[in-house]
Amino acid sequence: MIPDDEFIQTKNVPGPTKEEVRCLVMCKARISSQDTVVDVGCGSGGLTLESAQRALNVIALDKNPEAIDLTRENLEKHGLTSNVQLLEGDALQVLEGINSLDVLLVGGSSGDLPLIIKQGYEKLKVNGRIVITSILLETRVEAINALKTIGLVPDVVEVTIAKGRITERGTMMRGRNPITIISAVKI
Repeated sequence: MIPDDEFIQTKNVPGPTKEEVRCLVMCKARISSQDTVVDVGCGSGGLTLESAQRALNVIALDKNPEAIDLTRENLEKHGLTSNVQLLEGDALQVLEGINSLDVLLVGGSSGDLPLIIKQGYEKLKVNGRIVITSILLETRVEAINALKTIGLVPDVVEVTIAKGRITERGTMMRGRNPITIISAVKI
């Protein structure tokens, strides 16, 4: 995993997804060297970079042009540009132009999550994986309901990470935002 502090970050673009969460998402995604991965709402590129180290092809998309630029900078910094295509635009429109994929990662949906899941599922190969990360309670419910509606059985994991910070008196544990990882496999 690429350490959090090795990512270029800005105030206007979320991310990166924290290192420990990226690790769990990669476990759920089970990306192989033959996979095509689509990262919806790539932000600063945390999941895009981790996917680029594992997959044959990665398509990272975000409607925020600053996010696309920042992901590009992070890919260049880590020498991971060769198998990544960056696309600025609405997820539903971009997904229309993709023929098939093995892994769909969704970190941002701008309120279109059920439609993104449905459209991504239609492009997903058999045994393909969908992995959604959520910090909002409402997004969790939307994701679970959308997966169930298309006949998938969601796996739901709630994660709360605390990182230690050394102080004069000892190690202070500082909590990070809890996050839910919702995943499913197309059978």
